[in-house]
Amino acid sequence: MTQSYRIALIGGGNMGGALAAGWLRTKRGGLAASELVVIDPAPGDVVQDLAAQSGVTVLPELTAEAAAALELVVFAVKPQIFEQAGAAIAGLLPDRTGIISIMAGVTINRMAMALGDRAIIRAMPNTAVAVGAGVTVCVANEGGEALQKTVTRLLKSAGSVEWVADERMIGAVTAVSGSGPAYVFLLAEALAGAAFAEGLPRDLADKLARETIIGAGALLAKSGKTPQELRRSVTSPGGTTQAAVDVLMGAGGGLPELVRQAVAAAERRSRQMGQEPGKR
Repeated sequence: MTQSYRIALIGGGNMGGALAAGWLRTKRGGLAASELVVIDPAPGDVVQDLAAQSGVTVLPELTAEAAAALELVVFAVKPQIFEQAGAAIAGLLPDRTGIISIMAGVTINRMAMALGDRAIIRAMPNTAVAVGAGVTVCVANEGGEALQKTVTRLLKSAGSVEWVADERMIGAVTAVSGSGPAYVFLLAEALAGAAFAEGLPRDLADKLARETIIGAGALLAKSGKTPQELRRSVTSPGGTTQAAVDVLMGAGGGLPELVRQAVAAAERRSRQMGQEPGKR
């Protein structure tokens, strides 16, 4: 008897694996292992574990039988191999099958060129989906609007979900929330390095930096106050925090200006990656 799958995940790497784990881990995902097929000739550890523990099917390539009943195909491959991956499955998909992409920079138009006229949703999650605390921002083409409720439920298994009406916003989303965890990790790395330089043992320096950022994030989430309000509440005039903030807000615009430049650079790179094939 042929197995019928609802969703095909194209790409079983870090982000694809994190999404698949979220779909199967929580009731919010509403997905049974038997409804998911992962397409990847060399899947990552998370997908391999899911296959061993929950029985998720992993195939090196999509077959006509596996594609026959698909409702959604989720692309989680590197942007530079999208055309190759798309060409391999385009002729197998039923007309009703919708597309979700979590590929940075790949436009809806570029996907339509490779996969035909169908419902397409472009989504930008971040790495915190691996622990169910991510944020994903989505935009749909006209056909994809009918899938918003289904896609929201699916992606909420990995965190919060937001929708925008203009695809041009996705570049900024990529630069802020998509790449943003790396900025926070860099801050943790720098804070730990500074603590070590001031004489703290390395393990204590690392723990203080990590726990400080985790705690500050929790306070930001639960206090109901803005970042500016929270910063001011812990910055006593003439105190130690004020001395540090004066350095961070120093000449040339300080940290806020550096962050602005970093986000702008990431947004530019997102647009460059979104150029149509043959125009790079």
